[in-house]
Amino acid sequence: MADPLLFNPRTYDPAQFDPETRRLLRATVDWFEDRGKRRLIENYRSRAWLADFLAFAAKEGLFATFLTPASAAGHKDQRWDTARIAALNEIFGFYGLDYWYAWQVTILGLGPVWQSDNTAARTRAAELLAQGEVFAFGLSEKAHGADIYSTDMLLTPDDNGGFRATGSKYYIGNGNAAGLVSVFGRRTDIEGPDGYVFFAADSRHPAYHLVKNVVDSSKYVSEFRLEDYPVGPDDVLHTGRAAFDAALNTVNVGKFNLCTASIGICEHAMYEAVTHAHNRILYGRPVTAFPHVRRELADAYVRLVGMKLFSDRAVDYFRSASSDDRRYLLFNPMTKMKVTTEGEKVIDLMWDVIAAKGFEKDTYFAQAAVEIRGLPKLEGTVHVNLALILKFMRNHLLHPAEFAAVPTRLDAADDAFLFAQGPARGLGSVRFHDWRPAYDAYAGVPNVARFREQADALCEFVATAAPDEEQSRDLDLLLAVGQLFALVVHGQLILEQARLTDLDEDVLDELFSVLVRDFSAFAVELHGKDSATVDQQRWALGAVRRPVVDEARSGRVWERVAALSGSYEMAP
Repeated sequence: MADPLLFNPRTYDPAQFDPETRRLLRATVDWFEDRGKRRLIENYRSRAWLADFLAFAAKEGLFATFLTPASAAGHKDQRWDTARIAALNEIFGFYGLDYWYAWQVTILGLGPVWQSDNTAARTRAAELLAQGEVFAFGLSEKAHGADIYSTDMLLTPDDNGGFRATGSKYYIGNGNAAGLVSVFGRRTDIEGPDGYVFFAADSRHPAYHLVKNVVDSSKYVSEFRLEDYPVGPDDVLHTGRAAFDAALNTVNVGKFNLCTASIGICEHAMYEAVTHAHNRILYGRPVTAFPHVRRELADAYVRLVGMKLFSDRAVDYFRSASSDDRRYLLFNPMTKMKVTTEGEKVIDLMWDVIAAKGFEKDTYFAQAAVEIRGLPKLEGTVHVNLALILKFMRNHLLHPAEFAAVPTRLDAADDAFLFAQGPARGLGSVRFHDWRPAYDAYAGVPNVARFREQADALCEFVATAAPDEEQSRDLDLLLAVGQLFALVVHGQLILEQARLTDLDEDVLDELFSVLVRDFSAFAVELHGKDSATVDQQRWALGAVRRPVVDEARSGRVWERVAALSGSYEMAP
């Protein structure tokens, strides 16, 4: 019997969506399943470009349907719907991150276009999508990374009212094949932010020079150079501060996709790992008879469930965002940072169990163990996103505001606000609803109650022992504080989604026993920081808690994990 909490291609029926969305999601699953595991792995190992996959996507109109907003739509099923985009992320992650990556960088490349008022560029983008083309996001550079203040892509005004662009971009996905590349640069005749320009380039133009793929992978992560590339009025997407905002707001849209890709990777790897461990005999017993193995696999399972619960609930806030409700600006870097690092822990726990099996070339797990590492490092490092999360900590914990309840958002609506986010500033003024009711609703669950003690302690820390001005320059200490805060937010949305989906309380209790241990570990880490004050050290040790142990509960959760054995295996 399939576990309803995990994606299983054998039983997958996305009935929550409209008919065309269901058809496309199921068709994508069937395409991968029909190809089989051997071919999937061989293409990964041979680093083959994804031409057959992109041909399938073009034939079905997959990217065009999912990535054309209603304002540019050619038919009724086209819209930008974060709920179904998240579902497709999970499927792509399940079968291989290379497929997800071609889709992800297309999303990034479209971001500046759909935020633009340039009708000609928007029309061209919609036509290219309909033709099955992919897109690219030309932001980062070899010398500066994604430091857009220092771009060396230079646009020199020409005699025709346009520009000539010269410069290089580095680490640009789909740069080998993109019908449209959104490129960030600066004018040579204007200093400062007013000189920024986002413009559209074509990878097939003679002045566009593809240098190389900078990674050893099917993912084509390009270096390219423009030499005297002509940029006309129809190519200019944004100028001045609006170009800067378009870059950051595009990353806001794109980084959300990393969490569900991570979930898909972990789900496929978990089926393999549990099936292998449960059927392997060691010292006359199944590997899963050993207590430490059960603990590691159970911890992996509940962490994965937590990843899914948090991400599903974050979709609702993303889709309900507006200029008056910017709570998504916290939950978004949380999905990017917290969910993807949880994915690494899930893979590591399973790998400790299956050991050498995780290296074998005929397993999905071998690529999962590699690819899961990339997601915390894309669209801003863990450290960058933790630092961003800290901007919201005081308001979130101590100064709640009134908001109407956000419902589950699986409706077939266009998420138009994502391309009208406005200026990328004012994060310190963003307000949040009270986090406590989510915890109060499960006060009778022992480990939720135990974790709530730690969350309340963090509020005390922020109010009475928060880093002073000098410590605020010590990013090493601040990141430890950020990890503690992230756990409280992670728990909050997990609990909100648990209530909406009537999650089994055994699973919830077991999950929060893990979060109690995590909070204690980060508190001990804070205690050991060089600049931690005596009061902060005392607080840190006082926040350590032991989870509530219940062998019967753990046994019931283990039965759910053991039932995964043999419940899915990809056809050869």
